[in-house]
Amino acid sequence: MFKKVINTPGFWKSVFALTIASAVLFTIIKWALDGFDFAFLTDGDPLLFLVLVLIGSFCYGFLVTFGKFRSKLKENEPRE
Repeated sequence: MFKKVINTPGFWKSVFALTIASAVLFTIIKWALDGFDFAFLTDGDPLLFLVLVLIGSFCYGFLVTFGKFRSKLKENEPRE
């Protein structure tokens, strides 16, 4: 079932879109919680922050998209 889900047309496009959206949303929320000051980027390593946000967002995007596509495939699957 795993291979069937990840090979479904549109799966990776949806993962990419959700990854970017969640990374942007997390960064905006983090910026707002820090008082709209970009110190959260300049205090630490900005490259490390970017990489970790993208990795976390990819995990979130993959899991949510996988669940959505899996449930859609199960719903369309003929019953025995």
